[in-house]
Amino acid sequence: MLLACILGLFHMEATADTLSTLDSSFCHGGLEVIYPEMDIDECLIIPKNLREKISKIWIAPQIYFSRADKKKMYVLVMVDPDAPSRTKPTSASWRHWLVKDIQGDALKKGQMQGTTLTDYRPPTPPQKSGLHRYQFMLFEQLPDVSVSLTEQEQSSRGKWDIQAFIKRFDLGDPVATLQFLTQNYKD
Repeated sequence: MLLACILGLFHMEATADTLSTLDSSFCHGGLEVIYPEMDIDECLIIPKNLREKISKIWIAPQIYFSRADKKKMYVLVMVDPDAPSRTKPTSASWRHWLVKDIQGDALKKGQMQGTTLTDYRPPTPPQKSGLHRYQFMLFEQLPDVSVSLTEQEQSSRGKWDIQAFIKRFDLGDPVATLQFLTQNYKD
């Protein structure tokens, strides 16, 4: 089901204010994404009055995971599987943020300490492209595994093969996932 959500194999459209069943079912595990005026702890659609702030004003959110194991490390991924649009995701999955070596004890306190492999880029869906899903996935990082990007992955954020990345570092299923939907603030 997670793979189907990421790849967009099941196309179910959400209305302006409600999520589809598939979009709602993506979130699990208790991950929290905290922006200055919004604490996201469940799947939701960003309200119209906050879309410009999330796209142009707010910097990387604070990440909080109360279930983190203090002795483990984690990998955080943020992608847009709907680039450039949900109906034609030819650049999916667009990598918005990638952080490795996140210390469990800090994550448990909402203080993400790790190594950034891809700098945070805010959600900026193109005009008239409809709602985009922005998915956060938190994985347990195996001990003594050095997570990295290939040269090809470093050269482009678009068309990222997230499944190959997950398999390459034996990340398995995410311990927690969260997503929100938003569209261009001018729409």
